[in-house]
Amino acid sequence: MRKARRDDAVTIARLLGQLGYPASDELIDSRLQQQIDHDDACLLVAEGDDGQLLGFISLHFIAQLALEGDFCRISYLCVDSTARSRGIGELLVQAAELRARGRGCDRMELHCDVRRDAAHRFYARLGYEDAPKYFRRSLN
Repeated sequence: MRKARRDDAVTIARLLGQLGYPASDELIDSRLQQQIDHDDACLLVAEGDDGQLLGFISLHFIAQLALEGDFCRISYLCVDSTARSRGIGELLVQAAELRARGRGCDRMELHCDVRRDAAHRFYARLGYEDAPKYFRRSLN
């Protein structure tokens, strides 16, 4: 596991496309730099033995007002379709949880769209519980 670098942008864009988020390499390059520069964000990547990027996890650390510990939100987790079911996703989540603990977080959160059944099973295997209420509103 390592932190993402600017030269990972093309591969991350391809992986996001596998998740159903097609975006230009230029947009991802710009957004990747924002994540790298942001003190409360972290983007980790998993590499194969050959140095090929196999997956990534995007994290945001959020201060809580009423509780002592902060929380960490997983905003994206993707493992290349050719490398799934090899434990890479679990290793990425473990690395994320380790970073979150180091930042003083007392819980992890994520949103996983209702249509992603396999991802729901994955998170349940890792001990994540379903918290079914999630509200959103588009600002566009």
